[in-house]
Amino acid sequence: MKRLGVIAALCVLVGSSLAGGAAAASSDYDHLNPGKKARIHERVDVNLVFVGYEEDQVDESDFMAELPHTYKPIVRSRLWYGLTEYLGITYDYDYNTHWANSRYEDSFFETLSGLATPAPRTEYQNAYNAQKNNVLNVTQNHYIDAPSVERWLADHPPRGVDTTEDTIFFVNWYNRDDFKFHVYTKTNEPDPDTGYNFGALRESRKIISWGGTAPADEEDGYSGPARRIWFYDLSAGPESWTDNWNVDDPDLDDNGQVDYRMPPIWEYTGGGFRSPAAIDSDLGLVARYVGLNLLFTSSPIYPPDITPPALPEDFNLDSNTYEGLPGVDASDAYITEDLLVSELSELQRTVDYSYDEQELPFTGKAKSCYVTWLQDVACYPNLDYPAFANLFLNNALKKQQWMDGPKSADYEAGLFNYATNDKLSAPFLGFADDNYRDGTQSYVFSFVSPLIADVLGYGLTTTMIHEVGHHVSMSHPHDGFDYETGVDYEAADSLYFAWSGDQHNSIMSYIDLNWDFSQFDQDNMNRFMAATYITNANKVAARVLRSDDANEAAQELARADKFIGEAVSEFSEHDYEDAIEAAKNAYDSSLEGADDADVVIKETHAGTTVDTTPPTPSGRGLYSHVDRIGKGGHRARR
Repeated sequence: MKRLGVIAALCVLVGSSLAGGAAAASSDYDHLNPGKKARIHERVDVNLVFVGYEEDQVDESDFMAELPHTYKPIVRSRLWYGLTEYLGITYDYDYNTHWANSRYEDSFFETLSGLATPAPRTEYQNAYNAQKNNVLNVTQNHYIDAPSVERWLADHPPRGVDTTEDTIFFVNWYNRDDFKFHVYTKTNEPDPDTGYNFGALRESRKIISWGGTAPADEEDGYSGPARRIWFYDLSAGPESWTDNWNVDDPDLDDNGQVDYRMPPIWEYTGGGFRSPAAIDSDLGLVARYVGLNLLFTSSPIYPPDITPPALPEDFNLDSNTYEGLPGVDASDAYITEDLLVSELSELQRTVDYSYDEQELPFTGKAKSCYVTWLQDVACYPNLDYPAFANLFLNNALKKQQWMDGPKSADYEAGLFNYATNDKLSAPFLGFADDNYRDGTQSYVFSFVSPLIADVLGYGLTTTMIHEVGHHVSMSHPHDGFDYETGVDYEAADSLYFAWSGDQHNSIMSYIDLNWDFSQFDQDNMNRFMAATYITNANKVAARVLRSDDANEAAQELARADKFIGEAVSEFSEHDYEDAIEAAKNAYDSSLEGADDADVVIKETHAGTTVDTTPPTPSGRGLYSHVDRIGKGGHRARR
């Protein structure tokens, strides 16, 4: 496994006593904590900016009462098996509430008015007008380019608001003389394989919130430091994604529980969908269960370290396509290799991504396991795995046939694509599977058919980016974990409004308006990996200190200790790129110490091992890593 060298000059950090000979290794360090989790604290500054709301309209104390004091990211997949694994990060929130003055509001809403283009009412605005209980009818609609609004807010924050910090703008244009009914759009990023433009062609992609664009975004990037903005406008819409057009039916799926969503701002009125007094707590709920838990400071769906304690530096995307679509070379028609590699490389800058592919016949056991998977029938009944594990088992049991071997990369991710006719079309775009034992990630599965490509508009590339995003730990921005209540949740029932999290510039959403990882994704991944490098440096150090030749590693472990101190310091200053670099140097130093002490550090392969004993019963939350399509699903909406 290749490792970056550590700057030799830093040897002086272990002290002048080393000049006379090798120092004894010690378990007494300032920052290195052998065998333990990382210990990282960050004060997260969060700006909560109200634009168009009057201070007597939103009770600040009621709003703030909904917000948490602290958060600790957890590996969500472990929860499926009754296990608890925190990353070793603690966030303490420092809130800055700000009420925009009239001069700022005039400037902002003048900008919105200038960006607004007259447009027909959307299908969902018309559906709102047809509701029995709506308090008004939407008249002339307007489209407003969402990225343009995000850029304006980034460049023109109110005095006292730093948009390099996590910032939510709560927008309310309604009741002003210059108000226009409107929705936000993003139409400059069609699917790279099919050319289908979801933003232009789907009524369901006319939205009420946006943000999270990173500086290097190919379509909407910008110069200068990263901005961390998400705006949420209840005076826009009504819209499809949170179903706030429906003011007649509290329970949308007839399961006996109210699907709680935030209606248009004018519905907060006597006789409306929601009491005027509820706006305080509603905006607080959005800030907490969307802004904080899902965007700014999320939890990973899978463990970020994948093969601990030996962490991969070279990451091979081993794409295998079962070609079951007559007359179509699906791997050629529906995979854009360069985009797949470049987007994942932007997410994980300490990993060197590569790609290779092969075509596999969709015959024999591969086909029968797929067909029985569709039928919910196990194809390896003697192994006692659930039928949903058919694809995992079939590919894990023959991995020597498709794997390139250890010389190809430190880690080889198995990506399996199934191209079929419509009769065998999958009910999902894809899913990132686990090992059915302890929530360790295993393989990535993606699907394409004429229905998926020609009718719904999806090739394989964007699904593969999304699913590999899950595989390396990223969650959806519409489901996550709330630390203070200990609840892992999806956008359903009392938290239905969490669908709002999809309305930002992230490939991990279902909104299909972009194929990039957001600034929030990149921040969270850097945090996850900084903690992961530190935790595994600690693991390696513990093994070294138990060895007979531990003294040979004294200098390297002292270096690791120093680098961890630097990483924690950079983390506390929100400099995540420098933090992850220092954390990786700490990890590399510990590995060098292991080499000097003749301690062998090997990767583990828990994710791809098939056990002959019955698997662990699981409370797997399929909503978190299985990406459904089909009637009624968000991605299939018109």
